[in-house]
Amino acid sequence: MTVDTVIIGGGIAGLSLASELAERRGSGAGITMVEAEAALAHHTSSRSAQQLIPSYGPEPVLELTRLTIPDLVAPAHAAPSPLAWHSPFVVTGSPADVAAETVPVLRTLSSEELFEYCPELAENPDRYRAAVIDDSAVRTDATALVEWHRQRAEQAGVRIITRAKITAARPTGDGAWVLTVGNNELKARTVVNAAGAWADHVAKFFAAAPQHLQPRRRTAALVSLSEPLGPTHPMVEDAASGWYYRPDGDGAMISWGEAEPSPACDAQPHPLAIDELIETVQRETAMRVTGVRKAWTGLRTETPSDVPVCGWDTQADNLLWLVGQGGYGFQTSSALARAATDVLVDGRIGDWLSAESAAALRPQPVTG
Repeated sequence: MTVDTVIIGGGIAGLSLASELAERRGSGAGITMVEAEAALAHHTSSRSAQQLIPSYGPEPVLELTRLTIPDLVAPAHAAPSPLAWHSPFVVTGSPADVAAETVPVLRTLSSEELFEYCPELAENPDRYRAAVIDDSAVRTDATALVEWHRQRAEQAGVRIITRAKITAARPTGDGAWVLTVGNNELKARTVVNAAGAWADHVAKFFAAAPQHLQPRRRTAALVSLSEPLGPTHPMVEDAASGWYYRPDGDGAMISWGEAEPSPACDAQPHPLAIDELIETVQRETAMRVTGVRKAWTGLRTETPSDVPVCGWDTQADNLLWLVGQGGYGFQTSSALARAATDVLVDGRIGDWLSAESAAALRPQPVTG
């Protein structure tokens, strides 16, 4: 079977690209997505904290985030339920720790304002002596966003295949590739590597330049609380330790906020990690956890520069990288999908993105 474009990876990066590319071309015919797992968005994309923070990340990420959030809050195409909505983000702790997290867009909160936003912190005023707030932050429904992109892509004619692990690739001599997918072969004129934590492994099949990607663990849980935080409660980060929490229904999502290096895998929480997190939450705040609904560990795959990669490989023909989103996958998804579509259709990212950010996204060549 011969197609125009194969997208490897069915997480938020691959799915948002599939829907954007199909729309730009006017049809999804000739676009195939292959996902190794039985379900789309099985790994990092289904384990997101679902908070989009415009003040979070290096400058290219900040620009991509500023361009993405309006598309999610007010999408051009109707969604069956809200994809994103405004929800503040608070960083609190000692004056020195908070100052280290402060960027110009953050607003300083007085102690009175902090404890009005977050009354559960008032029992520990010696620890939480300073605070800033990002009023432009956004919550997203990751499941709804993934499903919205899937439906848009499939309705346009994109073919999505799950349980489809790439095991080999060979060039055809005319710039195309023949991919071995299970017991089948798929010929593609262009291949997009959106394989997340496995992207450097996938790149070996194409003799592509490795991007030195590092998956990093982050553990979280959904817990029940004796007293709900309330639906308008902000997400809160402890500036000293990096653990954070936000409301989730009548409970909360809590996370260690760690970035522990890991091999690419189906990551699971370390033994006792959730128990220790709950102990920390209850020691530092007035929140009381009454049960654990769900616990997980995701992998945030980072590049050495902490900037995503979007562009043609420097040595493998017709191989586009779309990887390395780290903790910024959802908050940069629309802009990165647009950037990747520009490269596939027009050969370059358009002037809607600054030249500095476009250059920062380019894949690195082989070194050493």
